[in-house]
Amino acid sequence: MQAVPQSNESSSARWRILTILALAELLGMSLWFSGSAVVPALTIEWRLSQSAVSWLTLSVQLGFVTGTLLSALLNLPDIISPRHLFTLAALLGAIVNAMFGLFSHNATTAICLRFLTGMFLAGVYPPAMKILATWFRHSRGLALGVLIGALTLGKAVPYLINGLGSSVWRYNVLFASLLAVVGGVLVLIFVTDGPLALPAARFDWTQVGKIFRNRGVRLANLGYFGHMWELYAMWTWIPFMIRASLSTRKSDPALAEVSSFMVIGCGAIGCVVAGLIADRLGRTIVTSSAMAISGSCCLVVGFCFGANPLALLLIAAIWGASVVADSAQFSACVTELGDPQYLGTALTIQTCIGFLLTTISIELVPRVVTVVGWRFAFAILAPGPLFGTIAMLRLRKLPEAVKIADGRR
Repeated sequence: MQAVPQSNESSSARWRILTILALAELLGMSLWFSGSAVVPALTIEWRLSQSAVSWLTLSVQLGFVTGTLLSALLNLPDIISPRHLFTLAALLGAIVNAMFGLFSHNATTAICLRFLTGMFLAGVYPPAMKILATWFRHSRGLALGVLIGALTLGKAVPYLINGLGSSVWRYNVLFASLLAVVGGVLVLIFVTDGPLALPAARFDWTQVGKIFRNRGVRLANLGYFGHMWELYAMWTWIPFMIRASLSTRKSDPALAEVSSFMVIGCGAIGCVVAGLIADRLGRTIVTSSAMAISGSCCLVVGFCFGANPLALLLIAAIWGASVVADSAQFSACVTELGDPQYLGTALTIQTCIGFLLTTISIELVPRVVTVVGWRFAFAILAPGPLFGTIAMLRLRKLPEAVKIADGRR
């Protein structure tokens, strides 16, 4: 790959890097729900309890939290090359996910391996955001929107593989591992740091505390935390709701898997559209609007359970598009308001705490289902986007907000 002139930020090189990095992120993140997607087969084969089903997803979240916490405390994304970290993490994640597909014969083994998969994925997501920040000063919201859109599509891919692939779940899991290997190799060979990259930072454990003393970054993080309360619980349990709803109408099980892929995958479109709008109108407006829409869907989608499948899938698709549309904009705010020398650490600690919150909401949803059913279960997620909206509107009023999106707030 030819060297890119350091002063030419506007060159086509940054869009080529974005394309390659987004593809790599899509492939790498296909590991995330590769366990959740095959739960129907595992439930029959291993006679899984509802608790075990929950832990197959929670283990990935907790592994990711552990990985991001260690990465943030050690400043790993800032003291070593983020593309090397991405490649190594993608390959290790692929290996342990393949071990899950090859050697798991009970829930205990599977949960342990899924935990390790999540831990290694902590080296795939935040470093990719940092790489993009070195290429994009302008249009950063769009660039991160494309990246998070690719991530969203990648997390939906296992449901497509499960719906259209082999009837043997182990083959489907192994295919996801192969995709992650390709993603890691793409970054290693074709991706470089951009002209905005700074020299490697020195280790400084106090950076974690400084992140929370920055008022603008703190409010952006609070908005992100409200968003995360909703996001992964929705991603985890909406396929279960769709399966249960369609089963009441005797629909083909493969339809539920493909529908789940489409509902979650709609988020990719939402991310790109939100990124385009945010760079022009402002990030706080886009995040607040997206959370208002997704929060409304939390309250409405349950009333479509067992009803016309088209009505359910329409509301679920709107929810899928809006629930993650704002995700990239929280990260963009942190890159614009935080210390440039330690952006990797700031992004990593943001995701660490956000994903820790997801473990609570993911665990709550099935408990609520057992009490009130699917009709009202997702309503417990609505306070998250409400809280996040308040935080972002407060950020909009701060003087520091002029740093966001070239003054568009």
